[in-house]
Amino acid sequence: MTKKERFESIIEYFKTNQPVAETELDYTNPFNLLVAVILSAQCTDKRVNLITPELLKIYPSPEKMSEASSDEIFEYIKSCSFPNNKAKHLVGMAKMLIEKFDAKIPDNIIDLQKLPGVGRKTANVIVSVVFNKPAMAVDTHVFRVSARIGLSTNAKTPLDTELQLVKYIPEELLPIAHHWLILHGRYICLARTPKCNICPLTEWCKYYKKK
Repeated sequence: MTKKERFESIIEYFKTNQPVAETELDYTNPFNLLVAVILSAQCTDKRVNLITPELLKIYPSPEKMSEASSDEIFEYIKSCSFPNNKAKHLVGMAKMLIEKFDAKIPDNIIDLQKLPGVGRKTANVIVSVVFNKPAMAVDTHVFRVSARIGLSTNAKTPLDTELQLVKYIPEELLPIAHHWLILHGRYICLARTPKCNICPLTEWCKYYKKK
């Protein structure tokens, strides 16, 4: 099986069996999602969804959040991972949005990565989910699943994986493909004990073939 055939088969499976796949982060506008994605680094979406309602009730906009101190933000997010750093990032992000971007969320990866707390993965999530642009965010789930099922080969970094995925996945499918891979990694292709017995992708999976 060629790499192209592997991609085509796996994409066809997901298109047929999972036509709807979306972020599990709760949000109502682009600013909400940006805050949630920053908080989600090395933290579960479930935990973030418990934190954001109260946080965004008090600081619903860049203007409001920019007026807060990191200590004030910390009190709302202290149950997530690395709350000190994330509190500083959120305040810095809000201030830069106002100072550099007229309080609007940038629609491109380059400008998004200028914001505190926003790396390439977060920027890709925002342009993909909010602006429906062809971007592939690679988190730990996408990185792991892509390697196991053979969509990426010898990828050493998330960027390596991203470049291999965007080469074979049609542009119009990149936004949903990101969620296909994340959800598969979150619920079936687990890091320590993958549920190969219920996995629908074993026909194409290199990891399963080696077991």
